Amino acid sequence: MTLATLSDVLQPALRDGYAVGGLVTLGWEDMRAYARAAEAEGLPVILQAGPSCRKHTPLPVLGKMFRTLADSVSVPVVAHLDHGYTFDECREALDSGFTSLMFDGSRLALQENIDQTARIAEMAHAAGISCEGEIGFVGYSDGENSQGTDPEEARVFARDSGVDAMAISVGNVHLQQNKEGGLDEARIHAIEAVTDVPLVIHGGSGVPVEQRGRLARGSAICKFNIGTELRMAFGTALRAALSHDPDRFDRVQILSEVEAPLETAARRVLRGLGPE
Repeated sequence: MTLATLSDVLQPALRDGYAVGGLVTLGWEDMRAYARAAEAEGLPVILQAGPSCRKHTPLPVLGKMFRTLADSVSVPVVAHLDHGYTFDECREALDSGFTSLMFDGSRLALQENIDQTARIAEMAHAAGISCEGEIGFVGYSDGENSQGTDPEEARVFARDSGVDAMAISVGNVHLQQNKEGGLDEARIHAIEAVTDVPLVIHGGSGVPVEQRGRLARGSAICKFNIGTELRMAFGTALRAALSHDPDRFDRVQILSEVEAPLETAARRVLRGLGPE
């Protein structure tokens, strides 16, 4: 088994100057494509179960799925809870075999965020797994606006919460379909100057590919979450499979033609973040 914690894969990335892809999963077909992509590239991968995934698949089932995939490859695989909103949800993920918990207290006041995140980090560390927290608020395309991370608050949060990785808001946006924006590199450098905790970018699909690679290899950003970009690749492949034979109805036949293009897209993402 190559199951790993978040610290297992992010600390080498921080030391050696690259980042790891946190790939947002929705079902078995994309999970398997991502694990195969990581194996083909010889790179670690973080399989993430976010709120959308958990809506239709219970955490105990997701834990078994991630662990089964870790058994099938030789590269490190992190079973990661993305955007856990309560202590009980994080506890259930831990009990279900996840190796990394991301508690999202970004909508809370600073001290409450620190206190709740620290409680979950303590639970995670007692079980030998990792914890990610968020300071500042990463907004949503056509939804809630972002609140940029204050470097001083990031320093205090990293020091007092005990997290193994810290998600920051520096111009990134969830669910962005284009790459017309870009990250605030001055703010990133101000944050990394006051903490040695690996940094995380949520909404990585909206970050220009060149900037993603450059920051992966030249900053303390060690994890880029990629969801929308791969969902779009899945949708494109699914439409192609259906239009090729409009009378087709068998799910297994249809999805068997989707996995290969999705694996190719995931390989491109992982390679763009990995060591040169």
